[in-house]
Amino acid sequence: MVTDARAFWLVEPGRGEIRPVIVRAPGAGEVLVRTLHSAVSRGTEALVFRGAVPRSQWEAMRAPFQEGDFPAPVKYGYLSVGVVEQGPSPLCGRTVFCLHPHQTAYVVPASAVVVVPDALPAARAVLAGAVETAVNALWDVPPLIGDRVAVIGAGMVGCSVARLLARIPGVEVILVDVDPSRATTAEALEVAFARPDEGLPVATCDLVVHASATSAGLQTALDLLRPEGTVLELSWYGDTTVELALGSAFHSGRLGIRASQVGVVSPARRSRYTTTERLSLALDLLRDDAFDALLTGSSPFEDLPDVLPRLADGRLPAICHSITYPTSDGTG
Repeated sequence: MVTDARAFWLVEPGRGEIRPVIVRAPGAGEVLVRTLHSAVSRGTEALVFRGAVPRSQWEAMRAPFQEGDFPAPVKYGYLSVGVVEQGPSPLCGRTVFCLHPHQTAYVVPASAVVVVPDALPAARAVLAGAVETAVNALWDVPPLIGDRVAVIGAGMVGCSVARLLARIPGVEVILVDVDPSRATTAEALEVAFARPDEGLPVATCDLVVHASATSAGLQTALDLLRPEGTVLELSWYGDTTVELALGSAFHSGRLGIRASQVGVVSPARRSRYTTTERLSLALDLLRDDAFDALLTGSSPFEDLPDVLPRLADGRLPAICHSITYPTSDGTG
């Protein structure tokens, strides 16, 4: 048995702690993973931390290896990268990604891990969940050659969408965020940047991807659409009420708002890709060095009870804040 494992638990909304965990030996068809890195989803995970998951969504928002129930106590998270220490020989010693909460070591079915490509640094692989979300979104509403596309919200998902869009020939991309420092990130992603108060040209975008999780951001997205354009909504608001002004061009312009959610493969590609194959595609796309611009900070696992509150309330600004784990020799 692995007796020195530890996991992060949300004890009550707004407060977490690290608890000891006994991890059993893996059985047939299972793997023991020793964690190298995990990452905090500042959107969904911050809502969970604040206890803002609506009761109607408690079951739908369960993470694959979640323990406990909303609002708390609950062990939640889904961006984990580690090394397989025991399991089927083809996986032993391989670096893998898994949708697992923050924990130093864990046992899961071998089918629950996806091998990280050799050319992809393990620290960058924590972005797989965000890139997978971006892939699914662009399957839901694919841009056309020559389109002008705006992405509202330069967080982990918004930046991932912007980078994938930038690699499509003929597509003009602008990343919009209230934080002027995101201009440097946009430059690294090879897209244009603007703040919403900079006089953005209204009614000029064929597609707007919204990922700011704010009513103001969604309103800006609608304002940027040309007639018969579509807003692709990637934000999840939890129990927050969204307010929009729909009395201007929404009806006359026949504007659309389309929801996208990564829980299932987009209908456009469901006959070809499983969720595992979609995740493998995301990891392959992450071999692009430009994604390093999203890795804006890291903290040791032991500091997670202090780090998550600051990420949730914005005191610790980040696009992707990763968590590093002690190695078998005791180093971080």
